[in-house]
Amino acid sequence: MWIPETKHFKIIVLIGLTGLTLGIHYGWILEPLFGHIHWIHAVHGRFCYIPIVVAASWFGLRGGLYMATVISVLIIPLILGRDLEPHEYASELVEIVFYYFIAILSGALIDREFLARSKQQEAELQVERSQKLSLAGQIAAGVAHEIKNPLSSIKGAADILADDSTSQQAREEFKAILHDEVRRIDGTVGEFLAFARPRKTSLRRMDMSEVVNSCFRQISTQAHQNDIILECDIQEGVFVDGDPERLHQMTLNLVLNSLQASQPGQTVSLTLRTEDNREAVLTVKDYGSGIEPENLDRIFEPFFTTKSSGSGLGLPIVKSIVDSHNGQIRLES
Repeated sequence: MWIPETKHFKIIVLIGLTGLTLGIHYGWILEPLFGHIHWIHAVHGRFCYIPIVVAASWFGLRGGLYMATVISVLIIPLILGRDLEPHEYASELVEIVFYYFIAILSGALIDREFLARSKQQEAELQVERSQKLSLAGQIAAGVAHEIKNPLSSIKGAADILADDSTSQQAREEFKAILHDEVRRIDGTVGEFLAFARPRKTSLRRMDMSEVVNSCFRQISTQAHQNDIILECDIQEGVFVDGDPERLHQMTLNLVLNSLQASQPGQTVSLTLRTEDNREAVLTVKDYGSGIEPENLDRIFEPFFTTKSSGSGLGLPIVKSIVDSHNGQIRLES
């Protein structure tokens, strides 16, 4: 089976057009139907332009010239084999000259278009490479920054623990610091890997209500410990095409982000609804200090955070999950 965009298919089309052109030129197609009349001869010559222009459009100047040469060589026996007047020979030769003129004109224009398109693609590739390098540098700087502080704490704690004069109570305190900072580094690396190498999204029909209810139960204890009121209004039976694990991660990250932005006694509300019986809308609302207007456009950038602690990857991971589900995310402060 030939695919229209392949080189083989194009060559076969050109061979077919050339055969049809020569059939008309030699009088094998039209003359048996209409006889030898003047307008048929005009069609003979003009029809040869078609394969030349097609070849030029597919293969550029070289293709147009090659096709003009093939057609010229194949019609020369017809010209020489006929008893023509001198002006008729001249007319046929002028026709061949026009074949090459059409080939050069159309081929040059197509080559110019090919060159412009190639330069545009190269420029786009350069921009893409620059963006990737910039993002790689940003990610490397972010990871280094997030790991540097815990490493400093670990080094200080290790030096104190190595000191024989350190009391047993201080040793226990600095052991706890070691464990906390190691967990912090592990969490940062885990979030980085989740952002840099996200798991493939596997969509299937699922109940989003169950996912949100599960997240609510999972986070309730932490909210209670922080003296934050967690409200939940979940419509039952909200079905979507999604990946349960990734949507669970998305919801968990959103709620944790709101808890971290809230003060004791404040409320975080979690709402799930369908709109127009078509879209599932998940809303997470808190009453924290909000986000400065100049930072609203940067909130989904990797490693950007306004908090004193945190990797700055939670919301970028959320956006990545939303995008992989062909969804939309909107932030209001």
